[in-house]
Amino acid sequence: MLKGFKEFILRGNVIDLAVAVVIGAAFTAIVNALVTGLFNPVIALLFDADSLAGVGTTIREASAPGADDAIVLQWGIIASSIIQFVLVAAVVYFALIVPINYLKKKAFKAPAQPSPEEPSPPTELEMLVEIRDLLAGGAKVQPSDGHGKHTP
Repeated sequence: MLKGFKEFILRGNVIDLAVAVVIGAAFTAIVNALVTGLFNPVIALLFDADSLAGVGTTIREASAPGADDAIVLQWGIIASSIIQFVLVAAVVYFALIVPINYLKKKAFKAPAQPSPEEPSPPTELEMLVEIRDLLAGGAKVQPSDGHGKHTP
């Protein structure tokens, strides 16, 4: 049982996944700081609020000062989450997807087409036609130039 666990843990994809989770957590902290420190204040400035989380629409005021029964649609939190999502998606696309696609394109580039000066080898059909013609004519076998034409 321990041997199977050891094999599972030491698989490459498990370690890759662990590294991805750690990097993802560190990256989340950077994106959160960017959203909280840069984008939220700019948006809050546009809506004259202290922070983006405080931006919203009050549907019902509190019944008494200090009471907690007010109803507020806090769309600022949603806007903050959308901004964070777009930032993460943009970084993943431009930092990972674009370079990987470029490298794949470079690595799997189609081989160059043969130059027209190089004769292509005869096809199977051309060779069979040549053999048929030789057998039908009873001619002496002569080497072919690769295109079904005999050389003198």
